[in-house]
Amino acid sequence: MDLFYRGVSTRKIQEHFSAFYPHNSSHKSIYKWIIKYAKAISNFTDGLKIKVGREIQMDEMEYRRRKQRDRKGVDKNWFIDVIDCQSRFMIASDYTKSRGQKELKQVIKNVKEKTGEQIKVITTDGLQGYYEVIKRVFGYTNIKDGYVKHNKVNASKGEGFNIMIERLHNSLRARTKTFRGFHGSIESANAIMKGLAIYYNFITRHQAINCCPYELAMPELKLNSNNKWLELIQKSKGINNLISM
Repeated sequence: MDLFYRGVSTRKIQEHFSAFYPHNSSHKSIYKWIIKYAKAISNFTDGLKIKVGREIQMDEMEYRRRKQRDRKGVDKNWFIDVIDCQSRFMIASDYTKSRGQKELKQVIKNVKEKTGEQIKVITTDGLQGYYEVIKRVFGYTNIKDGYVKHNKVNASKGEGFNIMIERLHNSLRARTKTFRGFHGSIESANAIMKGLAIYYNFITRHQAINCCPYELAMPELKLNSNNKWLELIQKSKGINNLISM
């Protein structure tokens, strides 16, 4: 998993294994492990309490996914995500077929469930669907009375630039640009992106905060070894069933 999320393809990982282990695994098995453990770790981390600052930024990225694994044709999909400006922690995300109000609402609803009453400013771009779903999730009265502010920034109009989430997107693009259509499955695409969120939040140190985002957003979570992937798997639910694969 660490090799994959650092930019190595499953076939190259297989070649790496073959140089050190006589009984090697196929690239398909490696791919299945990535999907399996990304889901398992996400089930664990999604249930943890998060400490965030006053402002979050929400945005979406366009992706092209093969409609089917072994056939031509692509679908335009979207990765919707939310980042905490204080800790740089990616609070919630989802890989979806569209970016309508239903999909936006599900992501912002996950943010509200994880953060409670901590958030006071929600910054987005000019996409019209954001305002309505934010009002529904955080409450019409809270928005009207100013307890929660929707800060809409349109860079094309010179209103500013959501630099923190755009930096995050640059990091995600650097890794996903080599993906070959997410293997044609919306489910696998979502699982792969969940793993990438884990890598971003829990594995890599960020220069701006000089630590991993989880260290600020989840101070009660202690990962003591250099192999944080293994620690997260061990802390995940159903670890005994996973190990006996």
